[in-house]
Amino acid sequence: MAVTRAAGSEPLGTPILEVKNLNVYYGASHALQGVDVTLKSGVLSVVGRNGMGKTTLCKAVMGMVPSSGSIRLAGQEIRGRSSTEIARMGVGYVPQGRRLWRSLTVDEHLRLMARPGGAWSPERIYSTFPRLAERKGNGGGQLSGGESQMLAISRALLLNPRLLVMDEPTEGLAPVIVGHVEDMLLKLAEEGVHVLVIEQNIGVACEVAPTVAIMVNGRVDRMLDAGQLAADRDLQQRLLGVGRHAHDETPGGAAAAPAAPAAAPQAPAAATGPAKVYVSNPKVPTRWSRPVPVRLIEGAARTVSTGPARTAAEAELRPLAGPGEEVVIVAGTLDTKGDELRFMRDIIRARGHAVRLADLSTSGGHSGAEIPAHQIAAFHPRGASAVFVRDRGEAVAGMTLAFERWIARQSGIAGIVSAAGSSGTAMVAPAMRRLPIGVPKLIVSTMASGDVAPYVGASDITLMHAVADIAGLNAITRRILGNAAHALAGMVENRAATAPGLPPVGLTMFGVTTPCVTALTKALSRDHDCLVFHATGTGGRAMEALVDQGLIKSVIDITTTEVADMLAGGILAASEDRFGAMIRRRVPWVGSVGACDMVNLAAPETVPPRYAGRRLYRHNPNVTLMRTTAEECTAIGQWIGGRLNEIDVVRLMLPEGGLSALDAPGGAFHDPAADRALFAALEATVRQTASRRIIRVPAHINDPAFAAAVAAEFRALAGGTPKRRAS
Repeated sequence: MAVTRAAGSEPLGTPILEVKNLNVYYGASHALQGVDVTLKSGVLSVVGRNGMGKTTLCKAVMGMVPSSGSIRLAGQEIRGRSSTEIARMGVGYVPQGRRLWRSLTVDEHLRLMARPGGAWSPERIYSTFPRLAERKGNGGGQLSGGESQMLAISRALLLNPRLLVMDEPTEGLAPVIVGHVEDMLLKLAEEGVHVLVIEQNIGVACEVAPTVAIMVNGRVDRMLDAGQLAADRDLQQRLLGVGRHAHDETPGGAAAAPAAPAAAPQAPAAATGPAKVYVSNPKVPTRWSRPVPVRLIEGAARTVSTGPARTAAEAELRPLAGPGEEVVIVAGTLDTKGDELRFMRDIIRARGHAVRLADLSTSGGHSGAEIPAHQIAAFHPRGASAVFVRDRGEAVAGMTLAFERWIARQSGIAGIVSAAGSSGTAMVAPAMRRLPIGVPKLIVSTMASGDVAPYVGASDITLMHAVADIAGLNAITRRILGNAAHALAGMVENRAATAPGLPPVGLTMFGVTTPCVTALTKALSRDHDCLVFHATGTGGRAMEALVDQGLIKSVIDITTTEVADMLAGGILAASEDRFGAMIRRRVPWVGSVGACDMVNLAAPETVPPRYAGRRLYRHNPNVTLMRTTAEECTAIGQWIGGRLNEIDVVRLMLPEGGLSALDAPGGAFHDPAADRALFAALEATVRQTASRRIIRVPAHINDPAFAAAVAAEFRALAGGTPKRRAS
């Protein structure tokens, strides 16, 4: 269990929630059968199939159903009390389905529930959920699924609960909004709010809690470590009926699939003719059903005639206007955004481009699109049946995955454009990110004025704010959508007219390593197209995405500070896959440890208390830099060294005079001892060979001598000075 606890809320060591031998009956039905579950602190997830008693457990804790046994809140018995008393004792409840008042505005919901003097107030809610602040005048019936869930959770938080009971908080939400709910649950746990969360989404359940309780037939069958459950798909299938199926593929796109041997035998053709279909449960089962005898299953079998199975090639429609030509894809949910998408399609077509409509609707209706929804849905690992389901959130998630896999199989895409709300934007963005950098990608979205990082990632997606909701063609939407269509057409035309240039090289830079990278670009610009990436986490990922796509074949990775943020809790952190593209693509790596003397934190007033007393530097009003210690430098060196051991050709240049503009004699971060710890860890970790070498340079990273040494090593690896292209 997590160790976070609200100071003074309960005696040390007393579980916030302790349920023992809990029984609930609905008439003669024994819904909960001696349930035992304990939440010491933090977050506990409860998962299970439908009908296993999860919601009944929530209702029993809240006193909404008669029960027997014991339910203790911080050591105090609450079973038998009314729901009102339980709420006043510090238990907040977020019911399944949100249950908002449609006639009340967001602000009225919050003011109605606010209690004076508590840690949570409407003002704090608005700062925590800026989206609610934007919607404070909207009624409960005018909110999206994600906004409704935010309001339902906020309503419970305003009671300032010690324990928050949440029933299916991500049900019906788009994947991006699900991620926001995950972050919110983790933040609540950090702030001392304990959470019992009932969740069908196994990924969410394992992400937000260290321990997961699995309910089977009204009992808690077992408690498992979340990491163990998340990693074991066989266990998920056995206990929950999810995970791997006989017909399931592992998602990952074409790149993840190994190539078949050249001499591999052809698979036998699928059998045709009559076949028997067996139904394992001729009658709809209940939790009390006994196994069906084999003779009954055989007797209920039906005979059908089957034809040859469609191959992947037959199911796949490549969006090409003709041999050697390319087309523009206009993608979106035609059942709700059909007029708007066709409006953009017609403008692009009038500009002389071949266009195809791709329908991402999950309603199952016919739209007349050249690429219909059922054809895209067939690319889901479990087929179209995994997309066209009743639950909207599950359907959106299914179509998102199917469209991403469909895009990965296509060729000849000149550009792609969409117009969407929150769900539609979340649906098209992952597929767009699969396309190479440089292929025009544009989304007209109602989400474009907020945090767009979950949609854009490290790609070159352009988001255009819709201004008005995309709910029909009018004076505003015609202008916005028209601009988007013409912009996309212009990008396609410009890309077609762009001639190839010099060989590109990727360089990473920070403000405190700018002189070094500027000198390198000046030295190499006659022979290379120098692409400089800001080392802000996203910048490193963007550079490596281009390496993965084969667009960058050489790297001068001067500024690896993103690793320092990742290991020390900074805000500009790399992912665990940092250096992964160079490993996969076998790209020679020339680089350094620029700005590894610092960790990026937010505004000074937000610096975590655990960093009190550390050496801080106010970079600007929104960024505070923290000097890395010798211990942190050792960890950084070991992590970078381990990754460099997986790259074939390495030249790691160590600037003995300092790692950044602040790490110079007399500078705010000058700390030779910490730098020596970093260098020692790298030299102890990196397995040096003739092709993998560490080179110490007796100069500061921003000295001309250091840039000259890096350029010389890079040219040596590149085989000398490339010939300049004729102008």
